[in-house]
Amino acid sequence: GKTTVARILGNIFNEIGILSKGHLIEVERADLVGEYIGHTAQKTKEMLKKSMGGIMFVDEAYTLAQGGEKDFGKEAIATIVKAMEDYRDNLIIILAGYTFEMEKFMQSNPGLRSRFPIHINFKDYDEEELFQIALQMYLERDYELTSRCRWRLKNILNEFAKNRHPHSGNARYVRNLVEKSIRLQALRLVDRTNLSRKELVTIEEKDLPDPCSIQI
Repeated sequence: GKTTVARILGNIFNEIGILSKGHLIEVERADLVGEYIGHTAQKTKEMLKKSMGGIMFVDEAYTLAQGGEKDFGKEAIATIVKAMEDYRDNLIIILAGYTFEMEKFMQSNPGLRSRFPIHINFKDYDEEELFQIALQMYLERDYELTSRCRWRLKNILNEFAKNRHPHSGNARYVRNLVEKSIRLQALRLVDRTNLSRKELVTIEEKDLPDPCSIQI
């Protein structure tokens, strides 16, 4: 969802001449925060350099401000804020995260709110949208589903949509479900021989994981 939109924005801004490259660099706390004094600024600057001409997408950006007073995450924030001023003509930075945590994050540095004035909230996907996303993911991986598997998949996603909490994710949950079902299908077939192509690319109801085992 968010990453896909960021990638599309990069392409659009490149086509209209705002960004020279339009590529997307995805980072998280571990890519920016070092282990000793000076290391964080170095790591953050390296990622900023890779992002020049495009977009740096900082996922779960609020984690940069969740440490104590001596946490190096604040150094990463300061480096990002400075870069937005120094390279504003050829760099876009997108900070992503859950709404409540991001609101607290915006208060962690005086320069954040003025440099990130545009806030976009993504609504949760409904049951049918989650189902269509799952089908598309299977299609992209060259797998097909039996009718009973489709029925079971839809039920799993309906239950997820009804009971999810703010940190449950959307497409991430679906992706984890799809990838786990493919692994379970491979385990089911591993000891069999003379498999047809149809068997190799078919996901059955029994391959769908227990919803409680899907990481969110």
